[in-house]
Amino acid sequence: MTYQDARPATGLQDAILRHLTYTIGKDTAHATLHDWRMALSYAVRDKIVDSWFVSTRTAYEAGAKRVYYLSMEFLIGRLLGDALVNLRFDAEAKAAVEGLGLSFDAVLHDEPDAALGNGGLGRLAACFLESLSTLACPAMGYGIRYEHGLFRQSFEDGRQIEQPETWLQQRHAWEFERPEAMYRVGFGGHVADQDDRAVWTPAEAVLAEAHDTPVVGWQARWTNTLRLWGARAGDPLDLKRFNHGDYVGAAAAEMLARSISRVLYPDDTTPAGKELRLKQEYFFTAASLHDILRRFDSEHGDIRALPDKVAIQLNDTHPAIAGPELVRLLHDERGLPFDEAVDLARRTLNYTNHTLLPEALEKWPVDLMRHLLPRHMMLIDRIDADHAAHFPARPTPIVADGEVNMGTLSFVMANRVNGVSALHTELVKQTVFADLHALHPERIVNQTNGVTPRRWLHACNPRLSGIITGAIGEGWVGDLEQLSGLEPHLDDAGLQDAIAGAKRANKVDLSNWVSATHGVSLDPDAMFDVQIKRIHEYKRQHLNILEAVALWQAIRANPNAGWTPRVKIFGGKAAPGYVFAKKIIHLINDVARVLNADPVTSPFLKVVFLPNYNVTLAERLIPASDLSEQVSTAGKEASGTGNMKFALNGALTVGTLDGANVEIRDHVGAENFFLFGMTAPEVVARRAVPDHAGQAIAADPRLAAALEAIHQGAFSSDDPNRYHDITGNLRGPDYFLVCSDFTDYWRAQRAVDAAYRDGAHWTRMAALNTARSGWFSSDRTIRGYMADIWGATSLRPGA
Repeated sequence: MTYQDARPATGLQDAILRHLTYTIGKDTAHATLHDWRMALSYAVRDKIVDSWFVSTRTAYEAGAKRVYYLSMEFLIGRLLGDALVNLRFDAEAKAAVEGLGLSFDAVLHDEPDAALGNGGLGRLAACFLESLSTLACPAMGYGIRYEHGLFRQSFEDGRQIEQPETWLQQRHAWEFERPEAMYRVGFGGHVADQDDRAVWTPAEAVLAEAHDTPVVGWQARWTNTLRLWGARAGDPLDLKRFNHGDYVGAAAAEMLARSISRVLYPDDTTPAGKELRLKQEYFFTAASLHDILRRFDSEHGDIRALPDKVAIQLNDTHPAIAGPELVRLLHDERGLPFDEAVDLARRTLNYTNHTLLPEALEKWPVDLMRHLLPRHMMLIDRIDADHAAHFPARPTPIVADGEVNMGTLSFVMANRVNGVSALHTELVKQTVFADLHALHPERIVNQTNGVTPRRWLHACNPRLSGIITGAIGEGWVGDLEQLSGLEPHLDDAGLQDAIAGAKRANKVDLSNWVSATHGVSLDPDAMFDVQIKRIHEYKRQHLNILEAVALWQAIRANPNAGWTPRVKIFGGKAAPGYVFAKKIIHLINDVARVLNADPVTSPFLKVVFLPNYNVTLAERLIPASDLSEQVSTAGKEASGTGNMKFALNGALTVGTLDGANVEIRDHVGAENFFLFGMTAPEVVARRAVPDHAGQAIAADPRLAAALEAIHQGAFSSDDPNRYHDITGNLRGPDYFLVCSDFTDYWRAQRAVDAAYRDGAHWTRMAALNTARSGWFSSDRTIRGYMADIWGATSLRPGA
């Protein structure tokens, strides 16, 4: 069988019933919704395995170069619906499930979101894996199998409450355990010289267990693997302590080992938290590199061919320890000379930079690194000294001020360093890596992010997808740039009506769901204005809610002024230790409580913060959105991918010239984008102005009044001082220039109001956003990585 032969078989209903009986162990009379969903998942998984095996054999037979993508996050979301779409099996599955007397939607929505990520970093990794499979590039993703992920978010009196995610309380239908792929990962200990070679003897060790999930591409013509590592102790129980009654102490080793793969991003504000974070990063990186070399050895003889047969991509600095670890494996364990080991490692590794924020470019205390990874600290010092010796006139130290700069380490040990949007890449060259760029001018390249059209339009927005396919055929699903063929049809009144009807139907669905699950009534004819992303000062959710307060005040002052009805919808989580971001969440919820209860203004303005934002919630929100809020301070957002998903689904953007907003505006047309705010150079200049925030507030009475209302406790009558830290920040340093951009943001929002009132014009603008967003496919991005970074080729002709 060849990969073209991997086709979904018929008889799905029989397969579901067989799995219900023999895999789940239930009969139809006693099966729960969970049982039916698992039976369907196993039946669908069977179809994927055929393609998976063929792809694996084809890659081995071709001796092809393999790509390995190392990431702390893979925000894969629910997999059942995604798999059915890519297998082109969704219609048959719906018929089979409904033929058994079940609701197909209920079965699909019974699946929990995999808690393997937080935001854009992890969702990008998931899109990339799907595109790698669609393009038939032999690849593997590596990460951690978190038992609880980040956290499940709820609100108590408007405050964020964090509880453990419990997605693995039930069996994960899509993974295969691989007990044969298990590696010992050590920490601490000492390093000794033996026969002129360094030998590291760790003081403790854990086992990394592999769990594989097949990732099927479009039309199931290729399937790659996501391998996630779970941690466990080598000796799970101290029987002697157990028999002496110390039951807790007997299991301590297992509890400590499992803590490594229990939670995504543990709070690192304590020494113990820092140590756990570094353990996590080394744990999955070391296990992955061992696995990569094992697979290389099984296919190739000479380790010096490693860069020709393997490309490793480090997604941000979390796997930066891969540099010294790969050097250790090549130099200490395989006996290659140090310089050659460094050269081979550098030609194999590549690094994606995702941020210009100094606090996000990880730094680890030298003392912690030396305590936890003593041999690696020695190698880092040697790599640092070697680099300095080659470039003595321009020092760019990896180790400085008692810390290891993981961004610098990633750059020094990379063959290519890529930014994730055109603007971000240029800012990387000019700011965080300016000195290194001067030394290595060929190293930094750009690969603007993209999103997979299969999940983020075809699957999540079937109404719009069907309209597009009816107009231009189905080829766009595998080649998103074919969307441009939609534009000549947009003068057709029937097509415009269909697009507007699909949007309104999506909004009705969302309104009904919000009412049923959160008790808030939304008018689907109002503009749905959406900001969904991680809560952070630079993303400026507080600019959005400040404008909402000013708008509320304006409506109250003149309720008969013909206001455009608007619903502001927020979603996103704040890191547990990020106090200011959590206070922004509290403020949004307090403002929502007051505004939504105001009989004068609520017909024109409502605010909703939907808890526990995840992939599934994004799939509900994005197809129903009219306006996409992309309001970060210029020069701070690396790219964004939510902005692309919104545009693809026909939402217009109000945004700054930041990240991929710049390229979105270029592609969809300036006239179809609501631009506001300072540019990145203007931001730098504005920060140098003394009292810039005070000047902005004095110049805009709306801004001053909105700030004063928050400061005086208009939304926190139980605690009038609750938001003094927010108002004090905005009146004082205001590093992210909320006040300086407010007036232009208000202007842009009133332009949005005016445009929305002309329904036909708005629909055409929205449709042009869809028709002109084909470039923002992750397939295009991955083709760029394959050609410009990895030197990898597709094993499917014409992919």
